[in-house]
Amino acid sequence: MATFSTALQIQPLTPAIGAVLTGVDLSQPASDDLIAEIRAALLAHQVIFFEGQDWTPTQQRDFALRFGELHVHPMYDRDDAHPEIMVIDNHVDNPTDNNYWHTDVTFIDTPPMGSILSARQLPPVGGDTMWSSMTAAYQALSPPMQRFLEGLEAVHSFAHAFTATGLAGSQAGRERYEKAVAANPPVVHPVIRTHPETGEPCLFVNSVFTQRIKGLRAEESRALMAFLNAHVQKPEFVVRWRWTPGAVAFWDNRCTQHRAVDDFLPHRRIMHRATVLGDRPVFRAASAVG
Repeated sequence: MATFSTALQIQPLTPAIGAVLTGVDLSQPASDDLIAEIRAALLAHQVIFFEGQDWTPTQQRDFALRFGELHVHPMYDRDDAHPEIMVIDNHVDNPTDNNYWHTDVTFIDTPPMGSILSARQLPPVGGDTMWSSMTAAYQALSPPMQRFLEGLEAVHSFAHAFTATGLAGSQAGRERYEKAVAANPPVVHPVIRTHPETGEPCLFVNSVFTQRIKGLRAEESRALMAFLNAHVQKPEFVVRWRWTPGAVAFWDNRCTQHRAVDDFLPHRRIMHRATVLGDRPVFRAASAVG
């Protein structure tokens, strides 16, 4: 266990991804030094967890703002007083739509750098979340496959994921849906992006928002996406988190995918999420980094 200059301590969970941080109360204003240490832990472990936190939506929003501007989701329910806090309330009448491996909000030009998820109400058992390292997934590919993917771009689409009768059906009326589709046309991102802070290459396609690989025939794109979507699920890239009351997860959305485990119905699960905007994904060859 590593010790930092503040009371913060970190315990890694797997070699590839995940760590638990202790010695911090997220409901209290954080010093610049503490924020810097939390950011460093996030960069090192890609998803970090805090347990036993008791904070309000205001405190969650204010903590998230220390890392950048916040995204307001066009479809999901929000906290009435804090539109930046997305409310994920799943029960028998509103089953989860997050039980697919995905990276958040890749349908915009500047996808989030990170998301902060807080457990508000949990089922008696189940309802875990899994994260996968896209850095580890890239590194596990053969060098010829890495070189092939580095030259490709992919189309990411809001409408590909959120259809009027599909994932968005229980979240909004038709008028709200059509407005969101119009405001979020398809965007293009590199299949392999360079992490803007670590300089490491990361796989940057996902099964929810990635519609197709540009330049490939339809059957080629489907086959390549099927391979990559299966590849990212390998257990050596994955950490599985069992939620406890007051637990918080903060993940680097630039180099991870995640999936909610849909095994808790008919019980209820309520989570609050703050999403920190990032930058435009780019790929830089290793010789150009730094």
